[in-house]
Amino acid sequence: MKRVLEIGHVVAGPTAGLLLSDLGYEVIKIESPGKGDISRRLTGTSSGAFPFYNRGKKSLTVDLTSNEGREIFLKLVESADIVIDNLGPGAMTKLSLSFSDLTKRNFGLIFLSLKGYGKGPYQTRKSLDYPIEVHSGLAYMTGLSGRPMRAGASLVDMAGAMIGVIAVLNAEIARFATGKGKYIEIGLFETAAFLVGQHIATFQLNKRELKPINEEGFAWGIYDFFKSRDNREIFIAVTTDNQWKDFCRAFELTVCTDSNLDSNAKRFASREFLIGLVSEKMLELEYSEIIERLTKANVAYAVLNKPWDLLTDIQLSSKLITETYNEMKLSVPSSPLEESKLDPPPILSEHTESLLKALGYTERDVKSLRERGII
Repeated sequence: MKRVLEIGHVVAGPTAGLLLSDLGYEVIKIESPGKGDISRRLTGTSSGAFPFYNRGKKSLTVDLTSNEGREIFLKLVESADIVIDNLGPGAMTKLSLSFSDLTKRNFGLIFLSLKGYGKGPYQTRKSLDYPIEVHSGLAYMTGLSGRPMRAGASLVDMAGAMIGVIAVLNAEIARFATGKGKYIEIGLFETAAFLVGQHIATFQLNKRELKPINEEGFAWGIYDFFKSRDNREIFIAVTTDNQWKDFCRAFELTVCTDSNLDSNAKRFASREFLIGLVSEKMLELEYSEIIERLTKANVAYAVLNKPWDLLTDIQLSSKLITETYNEMKLSVPSSPLEESKLDPPPILSEHTESLLKALGYTERDVKSLRERGII
């Protein structure tokens, strides 16, 4: 089994480790003695971060600032395939654990570094998901005029990790031919810029500033929320001319043959009129009848949910996995990969002793290291 050493906190590094774990890698989470990943201590709206991002991993605690701790890590590196690092800029270099340091022990090592900013003027600047959303314009596009908003999940952290995993897998293919490892650096800022790239292009094409996307409207005439007679909110998306014909017939609208609405560009220009017309029609119908008609017409729709509503969603129910955390049973979504490891998130230092013994440390060695706070 291929081995990953994850020196990560909260979201970005742990997401990369989680995906690699689900792909079949042994992921060893390197944590500080007595403290561990910051997310172990998060409360409130972030209390689910540790159990979600860290299932299927092993926990080894070691003080990397000590000579003995660094030597333990370097011994692990000798048998590792990948190292993940999302500490602050320069942290691994200060510990004498940079890519160049580690490849002296393992020439074929792949080193994934997830940072706030990639190479450039801001490369030494520490950052996090939300400040990056603000800097990149994602918060502007997500919010309302004068009120930028954070996306409803750690999208930049997770997207950066996903891109990093893609790069790692590509580096593994190259290593198969050359035996040589690779240093990969993914900046969260560059990731966020990629996510808003279409808006950057649109600004240049239209030669004007865009409003936040929820005010500007989307590229289609009918792409919005509508209320049913029984007060349920349904998002309906009509994106092609054929879908428009099917939708129009399904709801017996009076404008189905109107040549002023026979193309998406025309419908978008008449968006205000269309939204009003469709809103009136939906208010005449019960939720169940609207869903039945949309389904028969094969038009995309979604009922407004909160994330926890997905616990009973019939599409997701077979893809939820159960894990134990703090003596509680939790149901969480698996990754969209074919298989997910079902091992629970590790207790802090749970695998330290067994991993050290596998490296040749005796029980007496382990006891001494623990008493001196090295592990």
